[in-house]
Amino acid sequence: MLKGKVAVITGGSRGIGAAIAVKFASLGADIALIYAGNAEAAAAVCESCGKFGVKARAYQCDVADFDAAKKTVADIKSEFGTVNILVNNAGITRDGLMAMMKEKDFDDVIDTNLKGAFNMIRHCCSFFIRNKGGSIINISSIAGLMGNAGQVNYAASKAGLIGLTKSVARELAGKNVTCNAIAPGFIATDMTKNFDETAPLVASIPLGRMGAVEDVAETAAFLATAGYITGEVIRVDGGLAM
Repeated sequence: MLKGKVAVITGGSRGIGAAIAVKFASLGADIALIYAGNAEAAAAVCESCGKFGVKARAYQCDVADFDAAKKTVADIKSEFGTVNILVNNAGITRDGLMAMMKEKDFDDVIDTNLKGAFNMIRHCCSFFIRNKGGSIINISSIAGLMGNAGQVNYAASKAGLIGLTKSVARELAGKNVTCNAIAPGFIATDMTKNFDETAPLVASIPLGRMGAVEDVAETAAFLATAGYITGEVIRVDGGLAM
């Protein structure tokens, strides 16, 4: 279904990003995986992708750095020739109550989660325009739809991603490029590994359980091939934000 396509996935060394990389590889896509610091984990994901007979390479990059992102995209072009799918999944948290939040904790989250997505779209844009098509998928969060106490920085970054998604969708629609967002709820990842699954918040999820990274990966695979859906935000949250 994605054979012959090149997919760039940020934050791809673990969790949701890793699951998306493996899912896309299983569908035939070559994978350019961007990671922040864990080279060993990134290599392991590339090895898992390679079992499907596709090319998979890992690139270390701080996506919040405009110039570093530009260089990484140039390196990907040298290796793969083009980009057909971009998944902006890189994200960090620096939780804390607003009244005591440090400025750096706010800035760091906005820079990685929101500006990082802008940087990658900006530098990959020429591929999509030249190819007269492509798919951009931004991983937002239900925190960006509902807000969440103790996460003003994270919620703001994820809400900003939704605005970015809709604006990019409008700008690139004439070039046959789609741009959509996925808003996961509580997904079992390293970021939520200390979360108590018996907590009242989990009980408030209509489906009664946390989601799996594969649930998000399946949605990303759908959006990567959905040529007539753009500017949409799809919740993968067990009904929590409905």
